[in-house]
Amino acid sequence: MRRGSLHELPEDLPVPVDDGACDHLPGVEMPAMPLPSTAGGVVNLAEASREKRTVFFFYPRSGRPDEPPIPGWDDIPGARGCTPQSCAFRDRFAEFEALGVQVFGMSAQDTEYQREFAQRTHLPYRLLSDAAFALTDAIALPTFEAGGMRLIKRLTLVVSKGRIEKVFYPVFPPDKNAQEVLAYLQHASPPQGIKQSE
Repeated sequence: MRRGSLHELPEDLPVPVDDGACDHLPGVEMPAMPLPSTAGGVVNLAEASREKRTVFFFYPRSGRPDEPPIPGWDDIPGARGCTPQSCAFRDRFAEFEALGVQVFGMSAQDTEYQREFAQRTHLPYRLLSDAAFALTDAIALPTFEAGGMRLIKRLTLVVSKGRIEKVFYPVFPPDKNAQEVLAYLQHASPPQGIKQSE
């Protein structure tokens, strides 16, 4: 069991493969579902993603410096890297804002756990909790089991006019995901009726 920094990725992480678990997602409508936010209150996914182009990035589980990792975590393809991924979106957040795109992170952890993570790493965007797997089950997002917990596999959705426009899955390496999503947004025209910047 490796105990390296939460901010660093081991060089020998197993690479996840595309198992087709997200093939059904393009074009799917985001449900009118309220999920709790680290900023307080709830975010209605359908309303938020109809107002402006939206990135939802899903990560399995952020760790804490004072907690040991789940046994075998680094050996699960795609599991390690939630902190580097989240911090990469933090570091390039202004570039998403310049494009008129809003960003949300999402996991199955509860809001209190997420809020500590957001404050410790100074995240400028909100994290949403799908601890009850309401969204996950509604649109059939892929999950896996680790440490006795059900967790959401790492993936990223670009949503426009309330419908999924683009899916990034599998995501690897996680610290490059923000860069890949930005590259897509900068070169792909929004679907008809979508303003790229407000």
